[in-house]
Amino acid sequence: MRALIIDDEDLARAIVREHLAAHPEVEVAAECANGFEALKAAAQYQPDLIFLDIQMPKLDGFEVLELLEAEGRLPAVVFVTAYDQHALRAFEAHAVDYLLKPFSKERFEAALAKAQRLQESPAPPAATELAASARHGKPLERIVVKDGPKVTVVHLDRLDWVQAQDDYVLLRTEGKNLLKQQTLASLEAQLDPNRFIRIHRSYLLNLDRLVRIELDTKEHRDAILRDGARLPVSRAGYQRLRELWEGA
Repeated sequence: MRALIIDDEDLARAIVREHLAAHPEVEVAAECANGFEALKAAAQYQPDLIFLDIQMPKLDGFEVLELLEAEGRLPAVVFVTAYDQHALRAFEAHAVDYLLKPFSKERFEAALAKAQRLQESPAPPAATELAASARHGKPLERIVVKDGPKVTVVHLDRLDWVQAQDDYVLLRTEGKNLLKQQTLASLEAQLDPNRFIRIHRSYLLNLDRLVRIELDTKEHRDAILRDGARLPVSRAGYQRLRELWEGA
């Protein structure tokens, strides 16, 4: 097996590396101190297994998995973290196992054995809609977008609106358009419904950007945004807005 060790703490990486030293059948291809290094190493080495911390700078562990899945090369994952509140999300992300720091040698051996059995199985479990399932109902705080080697982190307070484009979504943020391979429905399910509203079958709107709703002569409504942009508002979308305003 070819493995990556991904953790922002030197000591944590060293402990995993020490445990793996007793297993010549496992090759440590690289060690990574953050999510960006992890993506680069995964592309270079095509690992069978990753030992992955969750709370890291720049990109967290779940965001790393989301980007790996989007590229179609998700290996077996063993989470290694100091925070047990992430356990449920880890298993919903189809992790092989979850090691809570500090862990014993026996506990590590059990996790590695699971990963080895998984590699021998004919079809490891798929991580379909990884981000949606891993979040377990908690609204996103940011969105990661990968374009070739470039990764952009979009904070939701900078996101103006989202448009459906077949199997992609167009994200409008700070005067730029970014494309992400995800359906509008799956992204909507991850966002705070009191903040991002489906105003049209093809549009999600950040309510903080809304200035007013205009009705033209054809009884067609448009949302007018702070930057002057106009987005179509369907009857159902207008009803959602009214319900939200009346309930506020």
